[in-house]
Amino acid sequence: MTTLTAPRATRELLRHPVLVAAWVVVALAVGWALLPQLFTSYSPYTGDPSASFAPPSAEHWFGTDRLGRDLYARCVYGARTTLTATLLAVLIAFGVGTLVGLVAGYFGKVWDNVVMRVVDVFLSIPSLLLAMVVVSVLGYSANNIALAVGISSVASFARVMRAEVLAVVNQDYVKAAYGSGAGRFAVMARHVVPNSLSSVIALAALEVGTAVLAVASLGFLGYGSPPPEPEWGLLVAEGRDYVAVHPWISILPGIALALVVIAAHRISTSLRKDPRR
Repeated sequence: MTTLTAPRATRELLRHPVLVAAWVVVALAVGWALLPQLFTSYSPYTGDPSASFAPPSAEHWFGTDRLGRDLYARCVYGARTTLTATLLAVLIAFGVGTLVGLVAGYFGKVWDNVVMRVVDVFLSIPSLLLAMVVVSVLGYSANNIALAVGISSVASFARVMRAEVLAVVNQDYVKAAYGSGAGRFAVMARHVVPNSLSSVIALAALEVGTAVLAVASLGFLGYGSPPPEPEWGLLVAEGRDYVAVHPWISILPGIALALVVIAAHRISTSLRKDPRR
């Protein structure tokens, strides 16, 4: 095992400055979600009406909204709502989609035909539209947004998992396991599942950025947590009526959201290209 000295580690970081910046952005967003009180002393719910529509300054980094609430504080505390919903959505899509794809690819025949026709139907529906329908049925809340975004992404995970399983079951070591007397479920647990997950995990990393954008989009459309809860999509929506005169209300939370989405996609791309992942 080789170890990186300080100068060599510095050179490695300088070779990939964009990737380093992406990790910094994601780490900052996670810090906002876990310990928001360390990053701001303002409350996300209460403000000073006399300071409404204050522009960005040293006192209020992102300015204030129409109620005098500090927008930076609302962005910081909103990270918990948005990122929690994102994590739940990816976990739901990963768990359900992996199971569906495993059943379709491993048991084949009737199971494959039925499951994949259902998956094709889901893939034919725009994911945001499907998520909106699910939220409309379940009710408006951050948890229901997470469930809706997760359900809308299940089909993609199922198709990738099925393709991986079909490739693995034809390998010689799987046939040898059957020849040694191992049962179908034992072979599936010991050989098929572990060797089929790499691409699905890479897809999960890629879906994080997509899920953040989907969660924020639903919040912007009014399907998420109701005001005064801070949520990134809702923060952008609250300032749309004032863009012409007070643009920072929407633009600065929007920039923060865009940076997190871009950083997540950049990191996922690097993980997919890294053979050591």
